[in-house]
Amino acid sequence: MQTTMPTTPSTRDKLAVGVFLALAFGLSWLVALPLWLGDGLANPWFPVISIAMMLTPAIAALVTVFAVERPARPWRTLGIVPLKPARRLIAYLALAVVVPVALIFAALPIGALFGVYSMDLVNFSGFQAMLDEQLAAEGVGNLELPIPVVVLVLLQLVSIPVGAFLNLIPALGEELGWRGWLLPKLLSLGTVPALLISGVIWGLWHAPLILLGYNYVDAPGWLGLTMMAGMCILVGAVFAWLRIRSESVWPAALAHGAFNAAAGSYLLFAAAGERVDTTQATILGWTGWIVPLIFVAVLLATKQFAPPKPAPALPGQQSETRSQQEAAS
Repeated sequence: MQTTMPTTPSTRDKLAVGVFLALAFGLSWLVALPLWLGDGLANPWFPVISIAMMLTPAIAALVTVFAVERPARPWRTLGIVPLKPARRLIAYLALAVVVPVALIFAALPIGALFGVYSMDLVNFSGFQAMLDEQLAAEGVGNLELPIPVVVLVLLQLVSIPVGAFLNLIPALGEELGWRGWLLPKLLSLGTVPALLISGVIWGLWHAPLILLGYNYVDAPGWLGLTMMAGMCILVGAVFAWLRIRSESVWPAALAHGAFNAAAGSYLLFAAAGERVDTTQATILGWTGWIVPLIFVAVLLATKQFAPPKPAPALPGQQSETRSQQEAAS
């Protein structure tokens, strides 16, 4: 994958992007239709529907690549291969687990400093209250937990990397479309336009759920969708960095899985009785965007969205290449 100076997309590229977007958005609304016709997010099939919705960008990308574009190397076009150089890929897979989780946790104290989120890092009273409510709902409200709440918090935290890998396949359902296929197409417009456009598209694609109150329970639909688009621009830029620098979709997919695994961690640290406004607090809200914005700005300033330089050829390989060039001439 290579980035170049901004150019005008070809008619074929425009057609491919149009087909991809029509399928990704159309299928997402079709999959989410039972929620709109029934009980919304309270639908007992919501977990299954939400996972099925995550697969729609991958379906759109596969149809576009194999039915519209038909490139010589389709799996490379999607970022599935190559899986080398292995050392570089492993390095970016490691960053994919660490960076999104770090950004999510950085959002919490910043929200507390701005006064939009109250934390309890001593007694974890909010998490304790949530556990008590769950026990009461199961009819065992007087049962005391066999282990301290702080140990439960630690167990939740150490399970995040495991959750990242468990979330990998559904996350790949989205990333195969957004960063695997769409982002490289948009890079012909320039890096910053590609990051902005792909982020907005990713955010708006969530509309079937956001308009039902997903992520932004207390916000009107237009505000929730606007906030989601803003968050997706910044987080999507981080995923894009991993995709471009690794030349593979796998780090972006793992980062997405890690992000989903850690996104609800604010519930561990909220003070009891705290009503978290996600338009202001957590990674979903404006205070949570400060650190990702700085991080992305640093990546842009240091040209980290440029593809990696090819490894220098060994002396024997240079001679072979020169011989091939001479033979061709």
